[in-house]
Amino acid sequence: MAFELEKVVPWGRNMDEYRKMFSLTDDDLDRRIVSFGDGPASFNVEMTQKGKQVISVDPIYRFSAEEIVQRIEETKSVIMKQVKANAADFIWKQIRSPEELEAIRINAMGSFISDFEKGKAEGRYVDHALPGKTGFDENEFEVGISSHFLLLYAQLGLAFHISAIKEMLRVANEVRIFPVLDLDARESVLLKPVMDYFGADFNVQLQEVIYEFQQGGNKMLTIKKAI
Repeated sequence: MAFELEKVVPWGRNMDEYRKMFSLTDDDLDRRIVSFGDGPASFNVEMTQKGKQVISVDPIYRFSAEEIVQRIEETKSVIMKQVKANAADFIWKQIRSPEELEAIRINAMGSFISDFEKGKAEGRYVDHALPGKTGFDENEFEVGISSHFLLLYAQLGLAFHISAIKEMLRVANEVRIFPVLDLDARESVLLKPVMDYFGADFNVQLQEVIYEFQQGGNKMLTIKKAI
């Protein structure tokens, strides 16, 4: 099935959020990182500006900057309307209001757009859709992360998520997934079966993080290869 931009709801997060969501230490930022489902986040451009290295992977990268900007413009008012209608489901502490949220997201996505064509030419933005096999070598990366994608879309089914995580573990020694909620902000029904599946051969942990914007959304799943 062809990947359609019209079905994408782009919503970019920044490096500070990534650090908090994935408990990324200063040492972690010096490791080889691959980030799946990055979309229009500014994590890559901010890392690059600091002299760090990260490869971002997302099927949205097959489109031009102009096409992505158009889709952002088409969807941002709808997203913000939903946020305001469901404001009680969020914790307005680190982000203090819907208006501040919108400003943070627009700033992050603007940074991404300004860097996108250059980063794509440099191989920092890779067009690819999980769970398909990537072109990366085994253990090419030390850390693989996935923000607001895996576990979130439970309707894709358990087999999809297991296959996607397997590919992440093929190319990275450690996988971190945030959040562990579904689209209704409840603990994903896939969490336990995923933990059970990988628990036999990997070190699997559910860890609390300092980032919490959605109510109860302050945990990440880590899956590490045995040393």
